[in-house]
Amino acid sequence: MKARDIVRARGHPLVRGTHPTTFEVTRDETLTETGDCIIAVAADKGAADLDPDLKELLRDDRAVVTTRLTAGNETVEVRSRGSAAFTLDHPADLVWRRSDFVSDRTVGIRSDRVAAALPREFIEALRRGEELVIELEAEIPEGDGP
Repeated sequence: MKARDIVRARGHPLVRGTHPTTFEVTRDETLTETGDCIIAVAADKGAADLDPDLKELLRDDRAVVTTRLTAGNETVEVRSRGSAAFTLDHPADLVWRRSDFVSDRTVGIRSDRVAAALPREFIEALRRGEELVIELEAEIPEGDGP
């Protein structure tokens, strides 16, 4: 079982990408220097807007989440896990976390990459204001069925 969705956002000159435990994409149009986890603004979706089939899979503890981030010529793949605790009802934000912490905007936990671990070439593309395409896919691995 697999589901996916695509979110489009754009970089911003103040993207720093230095947060040690998370990264975030937001519908907000602006960014301040304190937003060191935010890698893109002006997203066309928040957690609440994600495809219902994807949200159903993300809310499963068995879900393996693959996020492909593309900005300019740079692509980064992030692996995370889903959680039955996800509410996925935040209207503006999508957050990937290294920890197991869950809030209404969390779309991935136990992520293998956070803002500070993203390649600097990728962060530079975002600082130039490149479009960010986020391909979010969740899958229940074979053999983990009900």
